[in-house]
Amino acid sequence: MNRRIVLSGTGLVSAYGSGVAPYWDGLCSGRGALGPARRFADAPGYRGEPVGEVPEFDPRGEPRKSAYARAALAEAQRSARLPVLPPGALVILVGQAPAPEGGGQLDGEEWELFGPSAELRPDGAAVLHLSHACASAAFAVALARTALAAGAAPLVAVVGASVLNRYEYASMDVVRAVARTAARPFDVDRDGISLGEGGGAVILETADRARERGLRADLTVAGAACRVGGKLPAASDPGAVTDCLRTALAEAGADRLDHVHAHATGTAQGDTAELAAVTAIAAELDTPEVPVTSHKGAIGHLLHISAVPALAAAALSLRTRIVPPTPGLTTPEPADRVHHPRAETPYPGLRVAAVNSFGFGGNNATVVLRRD
Repeated sequence: MNRRIVLSGTGLVSAYGSGVAPYWDGLCSGRGALGPARRFADAPGYRGEPVGEVPEFDPRGEPRKSAYARAALAEAQRSARLPVLPPGALVILVGQAPAPEGGGQLDGEEWELFGPSAELRPDGAAVLHLSHACASAAFAVALARTALAAGAAPLVAVVGASVLNRYEYASMDVVRAVARTAARPFDVDRDGISLGEGGGAVILETADRARERGLRADLTVAGAACRVGGKLPAASDPGAVTDCLRTALAEAGADRLDHVHAHATGTAQGDTAELAAVTAIAAELDTPEVPVTSHKGAIGHLLHISAVPALAAAALSLRTRIVPPTPGLTTPEPADRVHHPRAETPYPGLRVAAVNSFGFGGNNATVVLRRD
């Protein structure tokens, strides 16, 4: 069997609404979806900062994390032409902490911290829970790729959700990471992150299995690198970021880098470190200019699942040969060999894209997608 691993399905719930299509349309338009909180406005520590809140979503009595995750998984299955996940599938749930069995004594707000629930598991599927801070979904994709290459599962679904809640908001506020204005990744006047919420899911499988259902199977998850550790605080160590990019590209067998969908949250240290890493890799590959973009000025930082909207955008860039702008970016920080598109920009030769995802505790990951 061909063990080439492909991305066969994606699903999203974001501040643009439910679905990958409105998310992509919003990114390409350059229109951000950040604004004052509605459901979340009375949380302690919230002072009116813009957030990426999901609009008009009825969780139907289910905890929001599980409801967002369920909706994203359903869309990913539709895009992969999978009415149900096959027996033996592996589901990797990413998030802050697993939901307690039966819910225990949790109140409504506490439920928004835990989960999503393992009840998302279909019959016959194995479930893992994985948490690597804001790089969790990228770590899960790397694990999925390894499991599929080894023949340990016929298919892997990576699923997660983030919900605006008082606990996680307070944790970001206390370390002074939250911007008072909308996040502006890579902008010289950036001053921090904007938090968002939503659900995300990606489905990975071998190219042979995907083609059996009539899929193109043209988006290969070609390489991945995960690192825990670094000499500097969260996501601000250029050496660690460069190592992730270099290792993932080497594993992919790539001698080019056509696009980076960056982690870029809008913090001064993190964005600068990432730009330095892209510059270093572009120089090694003798690439004059790499288009670099980020979605976090559009929908906010989705914490543990932030790699899912990044992967969705990178996959669509490879399919359409278009790189969207970075919403919120007006005056880019100067960087050699880096180009920040100011509007949706065609790149006819786009073939290899890297997705960066970094987090507290030195959790760093890069996933490389290639269009075959």
